[in-house]
Amino acid sequence: FDAGEYACDASYSSVAEAIANYLAAVGIRTKLRPMERAAFLGNWKDKKITGILQSGAGGLGNAATRVQNYFVKDGLYAWGGYPDIDDLFIQQARELDPKRRETLLHQIQRLAHERVMHAPLWELGFLNAVGPRVEESGLGLIALHPYSSPYEDLKLKK
Repeated sequence: FDAGEYACDASYSSVAEAIANYLAAVGIRTKLRPMERAAFLGNWKDKKITGILQSGAGGLGNAATRVQNYFVKDGLYAWGGYPDIDDLFIQQARELDPKRRETLLHQIQRLAHERVMHAPLWELGFLNAVGPRVEESGLGLIALHPYSSPYEDLKLKK
């Protein structure tokens, strides 16, 4: 079938091209539409992209900020939503007990996963190296974050 345009940030167009070829191999036709990053994010936020959209969330924040942007009905990058997820998000935002809040966020993530609100197309794999002058590279300081950060924690040997 024809899936329409496959929109992506131009910096990841080589990955998108490979994925488009994988889709074509199983009979799903797409037309790759790489966009400059600002245009891509603006079109995504303004809900102007139809068809397949390849995105990645590398911004700062925690689970609650990610949930708000992508899973809650009025989220900046959300395309609709579910009333029960919206209600759970409001509950966790008002919750003072950290354990209860964590439980609510896990429940939201489980529901989003079960409803396939987003489909994983590829897994980001990074090759990182650290030179002999580096005392603290920042790699691994933030779980599952592939970049060297937080910047203020990076240190060179004296």
